[in-house]
Amino acid sequence: MNLGEEIDRALDFVTVASFRVFGFTFNINETLIISWIVMLILIAGSLLLTRRLKTVPRGPQALLEAAVEFLNNFSRRQFGRRAKVYGPYIGTVFLFLLLANIIPVLSPVGVSFGGNRYEPPFTIKPPARDINLTAALALISILMVLLGGLWARGIKGWAKNLLAPMPMMLPFNLMEYIIRPVSLCLRLFGNILGAFIIMRLLEAVIPVAVPPLLSLYFDFLDGLIQALVFVFLTALFVAEAIEADERNG
Repeated sequence: MNLGEEIDRALDFVTVASFRVFGFTFNINETLIISWIVMLILIAGSLLLTRRLKTVPRGPQALLEAAVEFLNNFSRRQFGRRAKVYGPYIGTVFLFLLLANIIPVLSPVGVSFGGNRYEPPFTIKPPARDINLTAALALISILMVLLGGLWARGIKGWAKNLLAPMPMMLPFNLMEYIIRPVSLCLRLFGNILGAFIIMRLLEAVIPVAVPPLLSLYFDFLDGLIQALVFVFLTALFVAEAIEADERNG
């Protein structure tokens, strides 16, 4: 298989099943399947880690409480008294993206031996390489920015803010509600897809011992960085929408 075919495979989305409802065709592809698996892992993990909690935390419970406390502190710094509203969303998106981005580390790789290429029975591809997923997450985040601004300032205050610092800025302030989700979407999509393509090319041209080592960066470290960037920018946009006095209130 040449490099062009490897890139085509990286960009391909395998359809697992299709069904029609009211004349519309709905496809269940590998992006949906892997996303569901990630969500099931997170749900199962939360149920297991929160069973039989002890007054004095030890082991996994201590790590869990430290992570929750870190999230609570971050949310309070960003959102003030509204931390309980936005903190759970920020934490959920981070955990989803983190696991979704690093899960390809578990994917088996192909082997070249004796001039032949042996493909693995299946591959685990990061869901964020699908622009539909990143667009959906970006739209949800910007919707929270919009609703958060309306909730914190009221319709009148929100409309007045669109005219700040001067009325002529109205078109540019409105454009932010388009530019920001596009930026969130394309940044996450581009970085994850680029890292995934690089890994596929490395698997095609480099011996089998090298790709697993490089995947520690392209899959794990890069996946962590992209999850952090997406969550940090979302928190920044929401905090800006609800104003500084809300964060400090």
